[in-house]
Amino acid sequence: MDPYQQVVTTIALTMGVAWASGINLYATIAMLGLLGTTGNIVLPEQLAVIQDPLVITAACIMYLVEFFADKTPGIDTGWDSIHSFIRIPAGALLAAGAVGDVTPALSVTAGILGGLVTGTSHSVKAGSRILINTSPEPFTNWGASIFEDLAVIGGLWAALHYPLAFIFAFIVFIALAIWLLPKLWRGIKALLSKIFQLFKSPPIAKEEQRSATSSVSHPPKIENLADGSSKDS
Repeated sequence: MDPYQQVVTTIALTMGVAWASGINLYATIAMLGLLGTTGNIVLPEQLAVIQDPLVITAACIMYLVEFFADKTPGIDTGWDSIHSFIRIPAGALLAAGAVGDVTPALSVTAGILGGLVTGTSHSVKAGSRILINTSPEPFTNWGASIFEDLAVIGGLWAALHYPLAFIFAFIVFIALAIWLLPKLWRGIKALLSKIFQLFKSPPIAKEEQRSATSSVSHPPKIENLADGSSKDS
């Protein structure tokens, strides 16, 4: 493999594992581990550990758990919230290992960029799921989850076998994410504002409740007109 092709392949694998980890970390590890242990790909020495049967088994079990959690409205958002602290560090580590045997500075750089990419793809996934959960039917969750699983598998396959095509698609994804994330954030803020309004009493209702309480605590005085008239006379 000539140096140019080696660089392109390394970049595609590094960004590919980082991007995929932000969407489905366990599918990423399981797929890379299975492809490596079956000899379909040659992983860098730093990633050889994911070819261990124990790692593959654990990743497959967690993928099955995520498969159902990711398709249940509400639970998927809780799952994504917890995995904000798992996917991003793991994606950074996988990206650092994907560059292979290089200088420590290059590994750290790959880890930093990988963490940023993982955080971006995770934010797009988690943010879109929050808005999808506003739909009363569960089919959009299933459709989104299945699409994400297929995207991870297809994206990693492209990164490993068609690195130039993956790099082009990756650049398009980053551009779309830059455009989409502010819109997702505004949508989430509007949704949270509506939820908070449900737990706040309208000002008019509060004023009426205060007036009713005041009238009960301090009933109006009834003057004795008869006594008053007799005193005047």
